[in-house]
Amino acid sequence: MAESWATLGIDLHVEPAGPGLRRGLTDALREAVRSGRLTPGTRLPSSRALAADLGIARNTVADAYADLVAEGWLTARQGSGTQVGERRVVPPSGTAPHPRAPTRPAYDLRPGSPDLAAFPRAEWLRAARRALTAAPHHALDYGDPRGRPELRAALAGYLSRARGVRADPGHIVVCAGFAHGLKLLGAVLRARGARTVAVESYGLDVHGRILAGSGLDTAPLPFDRQGTDPGGLSGADALLLTPAHQFPMGVPLHRDRRTAVVDWARHTGGLVLEDDYDGEFRYDRQPVGALQGLDPDRVVYLGTASKSLAPGLRLAWMVLPPGLAEEAAAAKGGVDTCGVLDQLTLAEFLTSGAYDRHVRAARLRYRRRRDALVAAVTARAPQARVTGIAAGLHVLLRLPPGTEQPVVQAAKWRGLALHGLARYTNPAARTEPVDALVVGYGTPPDHAWSGALDALCAVLPG
Repeated sequence: MAESWATLGIDLHVEPAGPGLRRGLTDALREAVRSGRLTPGTRLPSSRALAADLGIARNTVADAYADLVAEGWLTARQGSGTQVGERRVVPPSGTAPHPRAPTRPAYDLRPGSPDLAAFPRAEWLRAARRALTAAPHHALDYGDPRGRPELRAALAGYLSRARGVRADPGHIVVCAGFAHGLKLLGAVLRARGARTVAVESYGLDVHGRILAGSGLDTAPLPFDRQGTDPGGLSGADALLLTPAHQFPMGVPLHRDRRTAVVDWARHTGGLVLEDDYDGEFRYDRQPVGALQGLDPDRVVYLGTASKSLAPGLRLAWMVLPPGLAEEAAAAKGGVDTCGVLDQLTLAEFLTSGAYDRHVRAARLRYRRRRDALVAAVTARAPQARVTGIAAGLHVLLRLPPGTEQPVVQAAKWRGLALHGLARYTNPAARTEPVDALVVGYGTPPDHAWSGALDALCAVLPG
């Protein structure tokens, strides 16, 4: 009977060894099954296909299969081909057991992610079809290390219009997420002789580790109601800042301090790294424009699709001063390390207006969630004070002294993923102890939002 294309097309890596091809092949297959490399139910190539791949007689393969079927290692059924038999696989001695997958929380209120269930799949697919249809063949080559020109042009127009960024497509470098961009900048700064990067007292510790991996020291700056205080910048070569919406405290940098930061960069030759991680989401105030618009020669603007679309896209961008753009592109190794198809799709998503429509819809949805959170906490947990609510995808819940860790632990027992402010406090910062929760309201899908609110209010002090 003629063999199907699917059966003939299966690849299998096997190395017969020992005296005689039949015995060597039989032993190799048996060991592959015994060790678990070939799992129960795995379909094997036909005897003709495997014989051709190994350069041996078909009868040798057929006889080896027959031996293993007789021993119970394989099964063979008419029309179904040869498969690995269902049997318990005993791992070799000394093999470490597979770690158990972590249990997913019932509700997730950790900051950092949007509602992934709301990703615009249909619109993204339509944009991908249009982009791929229009793309020239050479677009699928290695390409410019700065990223696809279509995306850089689309970003330049969007960022200028929506965030007040002064962007030239030639000065934009596309990277695989904010962390990747920061790693590239760390390498560039270190190569330029930089030693110290000033950071905020509150923020993600992973950013400090990335900079340290580039050989840079970090020094936290003071923080108060007006945001990060740039008065302690003496001795720093660069500054990493979230000026539009400080993470996680939620306040914008005061206008006088925005000016002071830019003045420092101009007078000292320092560089400001502006992390505009959630610039699209503003609710109760006029959008705060990008700091980069004040001085594009001294401020590097970093944006990302992680909050507006999904972190799994691994797409972010840097708008850099002219000379720095070339160095950042060179730090990528001379090739574009981001997926071309996703870049082309995002470019189409931006230019078609689909991105603006998605962001506007998301902004309304997140604002409703924020309003519900504020109302619920105010009514059911009056000892908790909600702050930092004018923008973003998280709020800060200030708690009575000494209650942060008990609340976080109680949340864990209830299956509620929740982070305290201590997690985001730089250990070297000179800050007054503050008990608070950093509550992200972007992650839960719509159907789980009311349940997440109930779980939150249940663990807060009444």
